Amino acid sequence: MAVTWDVAALDATKTVGSLSDVITTVHWTASNSETVGSGDSAVVHTGSAYGTVGLAEADSGSFTAYASVSKDNAIAWAKAAIGSDEVTAIETNIAEQITESKTPTVTSGVPW
Repeated sequence: MAVTWDVAALDATKTVGSLSDVITTVHWTASNSETVGSGDSAVVHTGSAYGTVGLAEADSGSFTAYASVSKDNAIAWAKAAIGSDEVTAIETNIAEQITESKTPTVTSGVPW
């Protein structure tokens, strides 16, 4: 299963120059899961990340007002602002979280 990106919230400034309701920050989440087994013995292993990213100054030529922004727009802007190398690192970390959940390298508790 592929990592799912989502938007938790958007921050917007009411007026920037001649533009209104300008999105300045995207609060994003990314997650993935893998189910091992089935029925009552199924175990879901998950990985996730959360962050915020500031967007570049709004360009009046390609501006989209807050009320007209879609989730897909916001995710694309966030990923572009984060950068492809960091997006890959985030998605790799999520996969590593799932692997660690499936085959833990650390245990805690007591032996009795």
